[in-house]
Amino acid sequence: MLDGVSLDQLRTFIAAVDEGSFSAAARKLNRVQSAVSGWVSGLEEQIGVVLFDRSGRFPKLTAEGVLLLADARNIVSGVDTLKARAKLMAAGQETELSVVVDVFFPTALVSAAAKAFASQFPLTPLRLFVEGLGAAYQPVLDGRCSLGILSTLPALTFPSLVSERLGELPLVSVAAANHPLAAWADRIPRSELAKHVQLVLTDRSDLMAGRDYGVVSPSTWRLADLSTKYAFLKDCVGWGGMPLHMVEKDIADGTLVVLDVDDMPRTGFMLTMSAYHPASEPPGPAGRWFIDHLKRSWEYLRELP
Repeated sequence: MLDGVSLDQLRTFIAAVDEGSFSAAARKLNRVQSAVSGWVSGLEEQIGVVLFDRSGRFPKLTAEGVLLLADARNIVSGVDTLKARAKLMAAGQETELSVVVDVFFPTALVSAAAKAFASQFPLTPLRLFVEGLGAAYQPVLDGRCSLGILSTLPALTFPSLVSERLGELPLVSVAAANHPLAAWADRIPRSELAKHVQLVLTDRSDLMAGRDYGVVSPSTWRLADLSTKYAFLKDCVGWGGMPLHMVEKDIADGTLVVLDVDDMPRTGFMLTMSAYHPASEPPGPAGRWFIDHLKRSWEYLRELP
C-alpha cells in the first residue's frame, strides 16, 4: 500500500543513492546493512517498482528509480521544512512578514533589506507592497500588513498605531531645465507658481479626502504613481516635489532644476520616515530584524561623505 510508505524508507532510499551502496548508507544512518536492504526492498514492494538494479557489485538506480528519486527528495525536504517552520512558529516567529513601504522611501534600502531578510529568515515569506500617502497607511490599519515603512502625514494621527523613527529624507521642488520656472534666479513667489501646472501624487485611499499638502497651483495634474510623475517632470509637463534621492542625478547633470520655492527651504522639506505597527501587535523577531536593518542602513548612508 502506498499509504504505508514511511519517511525512514525514503531517507534510506536517498542515502543509498547518495552514498553509492547499501553498506555505505548503513554507516551513514548508523544501521546494519541488512536493515538498509530491508527498508529499500520494503519500499520497492509497497510501491510496486524496482528502484535498484542489483546485478552488479554495487546497486544501480533503474530508470524508474531515477524518476522517483526526485519525488523522494521533494517529500523529505518538504517534511523537513514543515518541521523547521513549526519550530520557528512555536518560538514566536512570524509565519510571514507583510510590509507596506512608502513610495518616497529609498528603493535601494528596501531591496538590500529584502535580500538580507531572505538569507536571515529563509522560511519566512516576505510580502512587500508600495503605496503613497494615506493608501500606504491603509494596509496597516486594516490588518493586511503587520508593518509599514511610512512618511508622516501632517495633521493626521492614528492612535491605534505605534511609530518608530527611522530618519529623514528631503523633498525638493523641481522642474525641467527648459521649464519657465527654471529661469527664475530669485525666490519664486506662490503667485508665479500658481500660473503653471503642478504635478501632484494622488492618494488612492479616502484617508486624506479634502486635504492637500504643498499644493499651490489651481492647475494640478494628479498622478497615481511616482515613476509617472518623475517622467512627466523630465518631459516638462509641469513642476512638482520629488524625494531628493530620486532626482539627484538629474539635478547634477542639469536635466532637472531645483526651484527656490516660496515657503520652502531650497535644500528641501524634510520628510520623517518611520516604522509603524498596530499597538496591539508589536513586531516579532522577523519584523524587529527588518526595522533594525533599515535603521542601520540609514545611519550608514548618513555617515557617507
